[in-house]
Amino acid sequence: MNWIITLFRHYPELSIFLTLALGYWIGSLKIGKFSLGSVTGVLLVGVVIGQMQITISPNVKSVFSLMFLFAVGYGVGPQFFRGLKSDGLPQVYFAIIVCLSCLFTAYGAARIAGFDVGSAAGLLSGACTISAVIGVATDAINQLGVAADRKASLVNHIPVAYAVTYIFGTAGVAWFLASLGPRLLRVDLAEECRKLESTMGGGDTELNVFSCARKFDVRAYRVTNEKLASKTVAEIESLTKESRVFIERIRHDGSIADAQPDALVHLGDTIVVMARHDLLIDNGHEFGPEVEDFALLDFPAEMLDVVITNKALAGMTLRELAECDAGRTEGRGVFLRKLIRGGHEMPFTLGTKIDRGDVLEISGAKRDVERAAAKMGYADRATNATDMVFVGAGIVLGGIVGSLAIRVGGIPLSLSTSGGALIAGLVFGWLRSVHRTFGRVPAPALWVFNSVGLTAFIAVVGITSGPGFVEGIKEAGLSLFAAGIVVTILPMIIGLLIGKYFFKMHPGILLGACAGARTTTAALGMIQDAAKSKVPALGYTVTYAIGNTLLTIWGLVIVLLMS
Repeated sequence: MNWIITLFRHYPELSIFLTLALGYWIGSLKIGKFSLGSVTGVLLVGVVIGQMQITISPNVKSVFSLMFLFAVGYGVGPQFFRGLKSDGLPQVYFAIIVCLSCLFTAYGAARIAGFDVGSAAGLLSGACTISAVIGVATDAINQLGVAADRKASLVNHIPVAYAVTYIFGTAGVAWFLASLGPRLLRVDLAEECRKLESTMGGGDTELNVFSCARKFDVRAYRVTNEKLASKTVAEIESLTKESRVFIERIRHDGSIADAQPDALVHLGDTIVVMARHDLLIDNGHEFGPEVEDFALLDFPAEMLDVVITNKALAGMTLRELAECDAGRTEGRGVFLRKLIRGGHEMPFTLGTKIDRGDVLEISGAKRDVERAAAKMGYADRATNATDMVFVGAGIVLGGIVGSLAIRVGGIPLSLSTSGGALIAGLVFGWLRSVHRTFGRVPAPALWVFNSVGLTAFIAVVGITSGPGFVEGIKEAGLSLFAAGIVVTILPMIIGLLIGKYFFKMHPGILLGACAGARTTTAALGMIQDAAKSKVPALGYTVTYAIGNTLLTIWGLVIVLLMS
């Protein structure tokens, strides 16, 4: 046992990965329908492993926190800026109310329990998971007109109360909002978020799951209709003026060739026709009987996102695009599947106008898609590579902005590097949505940033806070821990009630706003897991900025109230 303890103390990085492995495993275990989840599982394991007195640099925690918060902002940046005009101000008011409830709940609990100023400040700091309160409250206590030894005693009580209440302040609020929050709101959180995503034109699909409905299809027919004999491919395609129908390949006298517009079609030839699925079902027999010709149908097809950058196409309707010279030549054989604007999938008709920056998801034979993409703009191809220049620069710039502080009454106020990374993620995610030529972060990489970034941060919190938690319980007793539960949960109940009945917020956004106002990163991760959606992050960003500022100021206010 001593060898194991020595090993992990000497190589603390191994303790983090052990905590992740055991935490994810424990978090996945189910008792009936209940499971702890990865975040809570990792935190509990971290507290246990932390009893080995392992020292981990706080910089490690900061690195993973920045990864997670940037990824959160990146994922919801487009939706955030769209909703900011209509939803931003109510979220500011909501965050102020929640923060005030945190302050007065902590003050009331401290008065009822008979805590001194230092314990009250530590209670607020730990139960509300805002460590900056420790520094602000320490400075405020040192300015009180009391004896030096009394000041020292009060200041020493702050970290003890913080350690006792911090773990439930992190895990308890995450569990409450993710598990009990939807029940209090009486909603199916995942379904409500799915509905909102559908109205916003998006939503994550389940991995490796897709719709069996086919909008477009490709089929082979043996030409028996004498009306088509000896006509060119272009003439046959022009017979259906209201629908796009293309002949892609021809088998003539046993040989296969790609169909050119001037190629002749003869009776007995086998042709490959691409069109809307319903059109082929209803009218495909007009070419002749459908046949199975694997070799003829075996040609490369492609589905590709194309960013419109060609100035000549800006302002055109889809009908004009299809009928212009470029549309009839470069656009031949290509079908439009989706129109994405500002990060959202938009409904479209032939009268819909396109503009530069729009993303068209097109499909067809590879040669046709490549030709059309070159004419329209930039081909945004799927890749496994993450644009780390974009990610790294974003986190650095956000951290620099967040580190800048202004002093109000001697108190330094700032977004912090964490808040700066979140804001940078929002901005960079939005930039990616409107300028798709840079900044790609593939979904698997974004998952690592989100999930592993959060749980690794929590693992370090558990390992480093574990010893202090146990010692604090021994020193302060259970009354401080119980007070922490009250200060953690009561403001969240207040927030859920006013958010639902007064602000009329969407349940997913409301839960995210509660997590943001309390600046609880772990809670956001668990809520998103429960919602199976990123929608809760839409309520997290504005409220996080307000909460981070106000809760820090409360470190001074509670000292003044208690003294």
